[in-house]
Amino acid sequence: MLKIRLQRFGRKHEPVFRVVLTDSKNSTKSGKFLETLGNYDARRGEKSVIDAERVNYWVGKGAQLSDTVHNLLITKRVIEGKKINTLPKKSPIIKEGVAPTEEKAPVSAKEEPVVSPETSVETPTETVEAPKEVIEEPKEEVPVVAPEETTA
Repeated sequence: MLKIRLQRFGRKHEPVFRVVLTDSKNSTKSGKFLETLGNYDARRGEKSVIDAERVNYWVGKGAQLSDTVHNLLITKRVIEGKKINTLPKKSPIIKEGVAPTEEKAPVSAKEEPVVSPETSVETPTETVEAPKEVIEEPKEEVPVVAPEETTA
């Protein structure tokens, strides 16, 4: 199966990539590819050049795009569609011998209603009662006893 993916060829700490057409069985660092379809400079995005006509030709022939190249081609407006999330999904760490607990939905501190332009939201007026006076009962006073002086 043919695959369109990135192949790094820049110096240390200066990544520059070629967009290449290669067999999916070739490793990314083997250097083997059938055709160069463009280049991508990660540090200077403006200088990226992609041959859109050749990319569309090979995709029409059945070549698969890697996720990163797919997102790059959408950014460069070579193809249309939604970007693909290339980051790994986070999964909870499950300890051995511990039963999983049910997770509650997070409750936000302040939930605001969704308002559409056609509807108007009227806020209800609430009457706030004045606080009632709290009558405290007098507490019994405990006499304070001074410590006895000791003579030595």
